[in-house]
Amino acid sequence: MARSVIVTGGFGVLGQAVAQAFADAGYMVARIDFAPNPHTPIDGALDIGGVDLTDAVATGGALGKVLDAHGGVDVLVNVAGGFTWETLEGGSLDSWARMQSMNLMSNATITKLALPQLIKSGAEGLGGRVINIGAGAAVKAGMGMGAYAASKSGVHRLTEALAEEVSAQGITVNAILPSIIDTPTNRADMPDANFAEWVQPAAIADVILFLASPEARAITGALIPVTRGG
Repeated sequence: MARSVIVTGGFGVLGQAVAQAFADAGYMVARIDFAPNPHTPIDGALDIGGVDLTDAVATGGALGKVLDAHGGVDVLVNVAGGFTWETLEGGSLDSWARMQSMNLMSNATITKLALPQLIKSGAEGLGGRVINIGAGAAVKAGMGMGAYAASKSGVHRLTEALAEEVSAQGITVNAILPSIIDTPTNRADMPDANFAEWVQPAAIADVILFLASPEARAITGALIPVTRGG
């Protein structure tokens, strides 16, 4: 039977690339997103829109739909999140809470609720997998990156702590730390940048697909930089 994967934030540019890579590899794919509908369909994918991933009830309802359709969850890829650039002096304190909610609490909520299924997958020898999206900018934050970097640093710590927590249950937990991702939004925000140096969504998807595979069974608790363009 095909393995089941959930991609949160699966309607966005990176989530689309990740979900498509899993679909092409033969996985049963579910995309859960705050947006109501995807811009681009994926053949056979289960798309669940309009979900606030910081709301445990709404998230649990979305997970129930995945279980009904796919019978379980073997891989969880947490792409959902947000970004802001603003200085502490000129910005809003609300941004700090919003970044924590969008980047960290969304991740923690669905991961906690999906753990029973991931543990079941690990026990069955399928190898439960959790793969998070951290950030290279959270290793050394520059000006204006404080709120975003703090929230992504939380994702890094969650990744490390959960990896130890579930290490005996056949589950691996890792995080990808991209540099600037080549997306239309980033190109519009930084029109004078050298886009060739930016990492491609498809390249990130390739690394995530590897971490979900049996070949990556010995890798857990890792924060893996993905920074090369092309």
